Amino acid sequence: MSPRLSESFRAQARACGSLGSAMYADLLARAADDLDQDGPTREVLRGYEDSAGPSALALRLAGSVHRLVLERRAGVLATYYPSVGGSWDAESGWEAFRDLLAAEPEAVREWLDRPPQTNEVGRSAALMAGLLTLTDALGDVPVRLVELGSSGGLNLLADRYRYRTADGRAVGPVDAPVTLSGAWVGDGPWTAPWPRLVERVATDVLPVDLTTTEGRLALTAYVWPDQAARHERLRGALAAVARTPVPVRRAGAREVVDTLELSEGCLTVLWHSVMWQYLDRSEQEAVRAGIDRLGAAATGRAPFAHLFLEPTRRTPESDHEFLVVLESWPTGARRLLATSRGHGLPTTWEGTSRSADSDG
Repeated sequence: MSPRLSESFRAQARACGSLGSAMYADLLARAADDLDQDGPTREVLRGYEDSAGPSALALRLAGSVHRLVLERRAGVLATYYPSVGGSWDAESGWEAFRDLLAAEPEAVREWLDRPPQTNEVGRSAALMAGLLTLTDALGDVPVRLVELGSSGGLNLLADRYRYRTADGRAVGPVDAPVTLSGAWVGDGPWTAPWPRLVERVATDVLPVDLTTTEGRLALTAYVWPDQAARHERLRGALAAVARTPVPVRRAGAREVVDTLELSEGCLTVLWHSVMWQYLDRSEQEAVRAGIDRLGAAATGRAPFAHLFLEPTRRTPESDHEFLVVLESWPTGARRLLATSRGHGLPTTWEGTSRSADSDG
């Protein structure tokens, strides 16, 4: 098996550690060693040798096993998963994980072809930073929000959540089922008119139906087991979507942008977060061309904005960062609004007019 695969597992382990999951940092590093040692991890992943990199195979494996834990199909391993009341132990937990892979390889493989879909609600902090920037400039304008890669559509309910800044201010509905604490750092447009969403368009190549047990299980399985705050946010967001269902249409990004038209008297916002890497180069180019078409068609009465949180370079020579970038028409202005993290929290305001060399 290619050493690139074990190295991608180690890179993912480091990323999980930097994002606060000590459990997955340890577990995936051990899985990488097991790959190199021809252990059960290698057998489970046979046929996926070329899946290193953006496919996030390490998280696919971890999510598939977490799903078995949540379904009470993982035996003793469940005693080490905090998401079901257990406590991670590095030695015993890894031994139980490895034993499950050896005993149930086909069960684990069932979800390896699924992309990880957390539908991370924390990313709504980045979305709202952009929407408030727009309403700060345009006032109380009706907003059509169109999302690429919506998963279950939870971030399309961003206006139904409450946000607390690092210095203690709070905005959003007081009875919101989700409060994003420490959402924003810095002096952004947090007192701008609250966005008035009149249309929510959710699309995904693999929609998650949150009216079903399977759909709710999928999103829960991809949230890292030792991150209780993320699980709490997800439970609150599932309650929100039960009140305000957001049907997700099966469609690819190119199709969505090609068929999208602007609406007189409304601001149309095209939004996406941490999904661009899953598009091949030809689709990325087609989506970018569609965005340019929509921008050229925008007017003062039918404005258009492209808002995203993606791993992005500030310059061609820079490293990738999670940046919140806003493009708006008819002016064609492009702004780097904030830095963030893969899970959206915290979002640190910059609000500059500097461009970013984005893949998005």
